[in-house]
Amino acid sequence: MEFNPTLPKWTQIADVLRRRIATGEYPPNHRISEIRLEDEFGVARITVRKVTAALRAEGLIVTTPGMGSFVTEQAAAIVKGAKD
Repeated sequence: MEFNPTLPKWTQIADVLRRRIATGEYPPNHRISEIRLEDEFGVARITVRKVTAALRAEGLIVTTPGMGSFVTEQAAAIVKGAKD
C-alpha cells in the first residue's frame, strides 16, 4: 500500500480494515492479527495498536486479553450505517 503523506498512516490502515469489514472480507469473528498487519503494511506495532484502538472505540472489533482482536457481529452494519 502506498500511503498518503498528508494523512496519518494509522487512519489510512483503519480505513482499509473498515472496507474489508464492510465487504465481508473480514466477517464477524474474524481474527485481526497485529503481527500480520505490521507485516502487510510495513508499520510499527504502535501504529497497529492505534488502528485497533480506533476500531474498538467504534464497536467494530473486540479485544480479549490472551486471545486477540475479533470483528464484532454488528461491525458490518455499523460500517455501512456510517456511510449512509
